[in-house]
Amino acid sequence: MTAALETFDLCKTFGALKVVDRVSLRLPQGARHALIGPNGAGKTTLVQLLSGVLRADSGRILLAGADITTSSQQRRVKQGLVRTFQVTNLFRGLSVLENVFLAVSERQGASRQMFAAAGRRRDLIERAEAIIEQLGLAGDRHRRISEIAYGQQRLVEIAVALSLDPKVLLLDEPAAGIPSRETSLLLDAVERLPPDIAILMIEHDMHVVRRFAREVSVLVGGRILMTGLPHEVMSSQEVHSVYLGQAGQKRFTAGVPHV
Repeated sequence: MTAALETFDLCKTFGALKVVDRVSLRLPQGARHALIGPNGAGKTTLVQLLSGVLRADSGRILLAGADITTSSQQRRVKQGLVRTFQVTNLFRGLSVLENVFLAVSERQGASRQMFAAAGRRRDLIERAEAIIEQLGLAGDRHRRISEIAYGQQRLVEIAVALSLDPKVLLLDEPAAGIPSRETSLLLDAVERLPPDIAILMIEHDMHVVRRFAREVSVLVGGRILMTGLPHEVMSSQEVHSVYLGQAGQKRFTAGVPHV
């Protein structure tokens, strides 16, 4: 079966530093795959290569069998590769519904006449409201982004991503900055996402990884150290020595730059 997302020997170098070194990954349709690793492992750079922010020096990226290695970010989104960010990227002065409606309109090619057509495009409004309901945000749909908790903002970002009809969804540290009491709400929402979407989650919180992932890859020094079932990875002595035991914490220090 054709993989939803696949990379072959992906490489990226900055000067003399090889940040991503021959990374090969395969996400089948419906994958729930976590990518973990210490700061400086190359996780963020890998996500930027996958999403088209950076161009790979060598290697290939396939999306549902189509080569997207040199495609633009916009083209990748249209083909079904959608990314969320470590820091929310929303219109804070607009409501939850307006943010999701914008994304739905863009996906349907109606964004240019959005404001004129909004009242007449009940189908777009209903689509936006259905996604908001799916993410458990119905009670906040008319509130501005600036008025809701940060954990809810992360859910809105996922709702916006879902509005773009992804085949593959890249979740870049979705639990970052969320109080622990709100993490379960985020995971509940992720578990309600359509099962056919392949999800790659980059995450430091091992509690989140254990609950979310069916498969885990460990990135160290730009290379895949190990890929396996969560319990296999978590029990690996090598993983403990290079990652989990590095600082003895579930999350690495917030605010430290990542590559």
